[in-house]
Amino acid sequence: MRWLGCIRLVAMALALISVGFGSAAAQLTSDFMPKGGKTLFLEVFGAAPDAATLAEITGAKRSEEDWNKLLAARDSGLTKKALLTLASYLAVNMPLAQEAAETAAKAGDIAPALPADGRELAWFQCQTCHSLFAGYLTQDRKLEGWRNTFRSPFHRELPLSEQEREEFSHYSTINMPMQFQDVPAELRF
Repeated sequence: MRWLGCIRLVAMALALISVGFGSAAAQLTSDFMPKGGKTLFLEVFGAAPDAATLAEITGAKRSEEDWNKLLAARDSGLTKKALLTLASYLAVNMPLAQEAAETAAKAGDIAPALPADGRELAWFQCQTCHSLFAGYLTQDRKLEGWRNTFRSPFHRELPLSEQEREEFSHYSTINMPMQFQDVPAELRF
């Protein structure tokens, strides 16, 4: 009986420790990662861009190079890496469906109409199966290397569209790997 009580006590202590760790991990956000294109879009153009700007941005299909030139001319104050991230996001994800853009414009908030960016896709997809740190944040790959990730049998089954896979690959090429010290200690495993 005495052993049974000790086992229960140890089990309860372990449960409390795991709950404490779980709640600490649940409080983490992706803010330590470089900003994705959606976040940068909202910083540069705002949640409610004027109609002309909204039409120019969401209604056009351009190459990364063309987006980069257009964004550089805006003097957005973005770093080179952030500018590349936003240009890449726009090249992969624009144009938006006209109806979605118009509905968002009427609501005064374009954010819900914008596709997920690479940071969001990594945060909400990668760590459901493996360590975000070892499996993603520390990887240094070229664009084709990131695309190849989705060709493996395991990753082919992920519920991501081709556009999302391309967005993830472009974001990751520009923004990974991260420096060890820039990753929260709770994620370094």
